[in-house]
Amino acid sequence: MKTETLAVDATTTSKRRSRVNLTDFGVLGGLLIIIIYLSLATNTFLTQPNLVNLLDQAVVIGLIAVGATICIISGVFDLSASANLAISAIAGVYFTQMFGVTLGFLLAILTGAVLGAITGLLISLTRVHSFIGSLAMSIIYRGLAVVLTGGAIVAPLADQLEGFRVWTRPVLGGVTAGTLLFIVALVIFGIVLWKTTYGRRVYAVGGNMEAARLSGVRTNLVHISAFAISGLCSAAAGMVLASRAGSAQPAMATGLELMAIAAVVIGGTSIMGGSGAIWRTAVGVLVLTVIANGFNLLGWDTTYQQVVTGLLILLAVAADSLLVRRLKRT
Repeated sequence: MKTETLAVDATTTSKRRSRVNLTDFGVLGGLLIIIIYLSLATNTFLTQPNLVNLLDQAVVIGLIAVGATICIISGVFDLSASANLAISAIAGVYFTQMFGVTLGFLLAILTGAVLGAITGLLISLTRVHSFIGSLAMSIIYRGLAVVLTGGAIVAPLADQLEGFRVWTRPVLGGVTAGTLLFIVALVIFGIVLWKTTYGRRVYAVGGNMEAARLSGVRTNLVHISAFAISGLCSAAAGMVLASRAGSAQPAMATGLELMAIAAVVIGGTSIMGGSGAIWRTAVGVLVLTVIANGFNLLGWDTTYQQVVTGLLILLAVAADSLLVRRLKRT
């Protein structure tokens, strides 16, 4: 049985790699076309201040999208990410008040990872679909955030505020510390996903959970860990967002997980699971960020930005579905 399973997995992996090549070309080509157009249509797109600002705007959605990528590849969705972000940022502010900025940030990250693991554990135990389960947890976490703050905005102590804004500081050629944090997350989780045994298990579970289980993979643990990583990334995004505002509140980043999932899908990660990469998510995030930046530079009505984003998502999902059907026929 295991030999047959491994043979099937090898065939599936080979087919999925073919799909990788096709989607790689599409998403990179699309990003290049947008960049060339904006470079020719404006005098400010390629200036250093605009590029630094563009990268900085990609940080929060990008960090959430990194966690979302691992979840989607493993075959689950995390709709609790933005609520986790909010409650982790609030916890981070309280921890900062008690223990200082550095320990406050680390404990906020730990809070996000624990909340993510709780979400994954409850979904695994109840066997509720991750879409519904994580949505329910999102509502719970938002409620807890209101309970913790009384619905008010919370901020670090006055003498801590300067240090609390650490992620907004320019550190390398004007690039902010938050941007560097995003890049570090891309590199670390990109390596974890692509070069480690754990990463191979994530792909295996997302590609064929039953085959992975029969091969000895603990599928529930993989899903729980994916949610934990998503929570960790969401908490990091929450601290960057709180650092910018100098405060945190229960309603912060509402619905941002949907934009993160959009970036993952636009980047070429299969919504069906088992296929994708962190670097593609980075490209998807850049596509959305560059489009938003282009609307501002060109003075276009930003109302239509949502229309463009929706069309991109629809095109990406339709293309993925078409490729899946073609692979099944081969």
